[in-house]
Amino acid sequence: MNHKPSDSREELRQQELNNSLGNLNDSMNESQRGLADLTGGMSSTAIGLVILLLLLLVLIGWLLFQ
Repeated sequence: MNHKPSDSREELRQQELNNSLGNLNDSMNESQRGLADLTGGMSSTAIGLVILLLLLLVLIGWLLFQ
């Protein structure tokens, strides 16, 4: 049976929730994997649009505060 990557991530997440030491480790490393969680469920087009939006915001900010 073929699993989607998001299904595999969710299954691993559920296994770690049942493991108290895994949950402690997960909470300590939460900040290091925040971007992976954000982009993990997005398509490449959506990631490209987010990057483009961030670049536009930086450009607008630079032009306003020049």
